[in-house]
Amino acid sequence: MVWCKKEERIIINMAHHPNKRPLKSSAIREMNGLIDTHNHILPSIDDGPKNLSQSLEMVQDAINSGITHVFATPHHRNGQYVNSKKHILLLVQELNSYLNRENIPLYIHAGQEVRIHLDIFSSIEEDEILTMNDGGKYLLLELPPIDLPRNTQAVVYELLLRGIVPIIVHPERNTFLQHNPEKIFDLVQEGALIQLTAGSITGAFGKKIRIFSEKLLQHQLAHLVASDAHNCTKRGFLLREAYEMITESFGFERTLSLQANAEALLSGKPILTAPPVPIKRGILSFMISR
Repeated sequence: MVWCKKEERIIINMAHHPNKRPLKSSAIREMNGLIDTHNHILPSIDDGPKNLSQSLEMVQDAINSGITHVFATPHHRNGQYVNSKKHILLLVQELNSYLNRENIPLYIHAGQEVRIHLDIFSSIEEDEILTMNDGGKYLLLELPPIDLPRNTQAVVYELLLRGIVPIIVHPERNTFLQHNPEKIFDLVQEGALIQLTAGSITGAFGKKIRIFSEKLLQHQLAHLVASDAHNCTKRGFLLREAYEMITESFGFERTLSLQANAEALLSGKPILTAPPVPIKRGILSFMISR
């Protein structure tokens, strides 16, 4: 795939890209391509790309990684960014129009990474919150990086009562949950889904988070894997690499089930889950402290 500037237009030639790598059929679905259910590809909206040029670099990176569909999920109400449903839908429409006009083979779907906050339900009622694909069924729910709000389980319960399935994003990176993994089990038992970051699985966030991610996969406490890509350097798309590592550790069928769940999220169908197994806190603490 060659990208070149010509009269401020991006031109793509899919056949001749020096860095194009063959996709491992044992680890990904080549025919349909990969679906990334969480990233920050929209320009000038949060801590992702600063402008359209950087956003298009991420588009190139995604395509190089075998990704055909991405959910653009900007931060919302995380103490730094406020990105309303209406604003996100407009930006997704504009970016898709550009990609379609330039025959760029990537489709953007709308989503939102919503930090858990006290008035989340009034935000839903005011139509500020954007569920995945605006389908009203799945919502990416972000926790603070260090602690677990006391009302987390109550929020999960109320969302489910409203017909919205919360997907807890990157809990493996939460300091409190690393030392209290039973809380993740409780949330899954309540009906929440868990989405791991690809870089957590590959070791991009360090050994402890990689080990914790493996434990969550082993104990059926992970249902989706997404890139959470922010740029093309330190926070890029590692989705294919993560799937390859999952295949090596847990087998091809587990990888297929995770990819099938991404497809289900795209279509709004039920996400498949297996009975979760509790993680013993002492064993995990010993492993991640080694």
